[in-house]
Amino acid sequence: MSTDIPLPDHRPRLVATDLDGTIVRSDGKISPRTVAALDLIERAGCMLVFVTGRPPRWMPSVAEATGHHGLAICANGAILYDLRTERVVEQQVLDPARIRQVVEAMRREMPDIVFACEYGKELWHEADYPVFQDAGQPGVRTATLAELCAQPAAKLLARHRFLDSETFMRQARAVAGAYAEFTYTGYDGLLEISASGVSKASGLARFCVRHGIDAADVIAVGDMPNDLPMLAWAGTGYAVANAHPDVLAAVDRHLPSNDEDGVAQLLERLFNV
Repeated sequence: MSTDIPLPDHRPRLVATDLDGTIVRSDGKISPRTVAALDLIERAGCMLVFVTGRPPRWMPSVAEATGHHGLAICANGAILYDLRTERVVEQQVLDPARIRQVVEAMRREMPDIVFACEYGKELWHEADYPVFQDAGQPGVRTATLAELCAQPAAKLLARHRFLDSETFMRQARAVAGAYAEFTYTGYDGLLEISASGVSKASGLARFCVRHGIDAADVIAVGDMPNDLPMLAWAGTGYAVANAHPDVLAAVDRHLPSNDEDGVAQLLERLFNV
């Protein structure tokens, strides 16, 4: 166990952790050590919240692996999801008018893009949008662009055929940043677009207000640029060693990597195991 992990000044009331690249290892699994460490949080009387870019339909495996504990803030802050009942509790959505503004502005300047929309547990996508592991799954269907723009969505997805995600985001913000929030969680030309003001930080802050928890009493851990607002908002933020360079530069406290169970090492020290 690492002994040089910097600990916060006091025990938190809430631990918020990202999933993929943070507690989910490179093999796509959450290790038994991390599952046991997550259990320490609630045993100590603290709250555990997963804060993720994942949509709800990707959460059953997490609920199964972690024993259906607690709540998750999904879709980069747009959806509150109950892991015990596996249902959507609330959503902060992009309204159709905003979706149309974003889509029209982006496609006018960047024609080599395709779109999809997340609606709770459903994904609707243009015919050329690659759905990968979602292919053939319930709630996943092809739609026209007009259909995508016709109803509120938790998240608009845009994928560029040729640009990496960081370059794509810079260009997209330049033409449509006034209409929505833009972020990314990988390097494959995918942007995740939420309603203005919606982020992992806003979703977590809204949750904490309801439970009377101050930011100073929150620990947050992440690895990608979509985690930066949350890591800045929390009283104590940590980046895992495998994090994006921008995250490592912005966050002073670092943990061992996801494949080294860095979050588990922090929790074991924090809760005196």
